[in-house]
Order: sequence, then C-alpha cells, then structure tokens
Amino acid sequence: YSNFVDNLRVYVRGGTGGMGYPNLGGEGGRGGDVWFVARERTTLKSIREKYPHKRFVAGTGANSSVKALKGEKGKDCEVHVPLGISVLDDDGKQIGELNAAGERLLAARGGLGGSLATNFLPCKGQRRTVHLDLKLIADVGLVGFPNAGKSSLLSKISHAKPEIANYAFTTIQPELGKIMYADYKQISVADLPGLIEGAHANKGMGHKFLKHVERTKQLLLVVDISGFQLSIKTQFRTAFETILLLTKELELYKEELVTKPALLAINKMDLPCAKDNLDELMTQLENPQDFLHLLEEEMIPANTLDFKEVIPISTYTGEGIEELKTCLRKSIDEQAEQVNEEYRRKKLLLLQTSK
Repeated sequence: YSNFVDNLRVYVRGGTGGMGYPNLGGEGGRGGDVWFVARERTTLKSIREKYPHKRFVAGTGANSSVKALKGEKGKDCEVHVPLGISVLDDDGKQIGELNAAGERLLAARGGLGGSLATNFLPCKGQRRTVHLDLKLIADVGLVGFPNAGKSSLLSKISHAKPEIANYAFTTIQPELGKIMYADYKQISVADLPGLIEGAHANKGMGHKFLKHVERTKQLLLVVDISGFQLSIKTQFRTAFETILLLTKELELYKEELVTKPALLAINKMDLPCAKDNLDELMTQLENPQDFLHLLEEEMIPANTLDFKEVIPISTYTGEGIEELKTCLRKSIDEQAEQVNEEYRRKKLLLLQTSK
C-alpha cells in the first residue's frame, strides 16, 4: 500500500509581518500566506518526494522605511495538491475541501506588519500541522470481496493494467481506469482494494478502502456467482449473502453510501453450474426479505441496495462486458441529466422568488 499515498501530514506557517517605522508612522508589510491549490496530474506521493521535510513557510513582509513607508506583502507559498483533497487539522476537524482544478484553500494566514496598533512590532504568521486526506474522485467505484474479479473487469473495460492473480488481496492499492466510448465520452472507474467482513471497523484495509467509495458517483458491485470464502478459517458465503454483507459494510461505515445509484455485475458466468446459481440468485434478489434468515441478524443491512441493472458477465470469456459498458454509460448519463434538471429547477425558483 506504500506505493499509493492517500494521507500526508504537513506543517504550514504564514510569513511574519515586516517592522513598522515609529518615527514616520510607517507600516510594515503583511506576511505571505500559505495556499493549497488543486491541480490535475498531481499526487500526494510527488509532494512527499519533492518536499521531504513537508514544511511550507510563506515569505516575511518587508520592513517600513523612509523610501517605502508601507512595506510590501511577503511572498505567498502555493502548494499544488491533487483533486479530491480534504484538509483536516490535528484534531480531525475539516478545514476545507478541494475538488475541482484551480480551487484554492488558505492553509495559514500571514502575520500583520508592525503599525501604531501593534507598537510598530510585527506579528507572527499562523502556524499549524494539517493532514491532506485524499479520496479518489471517480464516476464508478468497483465494490466487492477479494478475488471477485474486479481487477480483471477493470482491465477488460478500460486501458488500466492492474495486477491480477488467483489469490485474495491482489489489489493492495486503488487503481483508476477510463472507459472510452465511440463518441469520445469517458467514464472513470476506480478499482478499490477488496473489502472483508468487518471492514467498517477497519479490519483488513477497512477505512483505507471505504473512504474512497465516498467520492464515487455510482457503485458497481462485483460478485462471484459461485460464492466467496476468504480462507478455510472463515465461513463460505453464497453470492446473495455476499451482496448483503457488502451492503452491510457500506452501511456501517456511512449510511449515505447505500443511497448511491448501484449496478450489479455477476462475474464468472463461465464456471459450471453458473446458470443454476444465477437463477437462484435472481429469485433471491426479487424478494430479498424472504431470504434474510440465511444470515445472522447482526449481518443483515437495514436497507438492501436497489440495483438499476443486474448484468451477468465473464471476464474470462468476455460475456456481458459490452452490455455492462452500455449500462454504465446509460446510468451515468441519467444521473447527470437528473443533476442538471435539479440545477435548472433551483435557478428557476431563485428567479421567481427574486421577482
């Protein structure tokens, strides 16, 4: 997981103000400010490598003098950070977010220059330690237990080349890929490290995985039709039980995650008995309340996910891959249209109330 950095602790300090000039009432320049600026193609790893001391200090304000009674402001310090950054203080309180390229956040304000109010003595700039917490921004987040075939699926639908193997936890860091369509539309897909039971309590990769789901617009659950068993020490789960457990983990971490639009990809349809298992699963999904008794009470989610589409696929043979890409495109377009419609309604309401 060390190759992918999604949290960085840095020290920021605003510049000290310049000295005032008591004899002529001159005012020193303000200290420079430290700003975080969102930029594409920037990573927290590159910041760590470029600034190993992880200290960002703005310039000192110029002193007041006979030639310049009003001293110049100190030089600002700009730190380029990736999109999807939450800035938190040492107590975990959020200072702000940067989600779009060009957005700026004041991290540390410069101190005032010396003036009559401060007896012409300069003030020190704001100083603090902050945490840069990255949550990946993607259109679609792949959610599934280890070895469900998420990495294989990402490699089939996009140009990403994730590591693929037949053991659990192949993916140990988030992978981003883009689905390219004939009309040049692009949809970004994040393959996130595999969940395990208890991930909400930070077991396995727990929160390192779940926090990245927050910023995805939609969820694509990937489930092995033959079921899942992490190891001989853990219980075997059918495809239906797997879906309920995944829903429960998302719900326990943050309830809003279950309200996101979701699609279901049922993988490994090339395996023997896959057709019979699929028929049984579809029956269970049509009336999930009738089959909740299959799980222990504490593992049953309060709300079951309502899937917009259920698509049987095989990343081995390629079955259903094109249909899945079409369904993802349709779902993302519908969501975008819905957002635009809500925006238009709000604008119209504002116009009507202003009149």
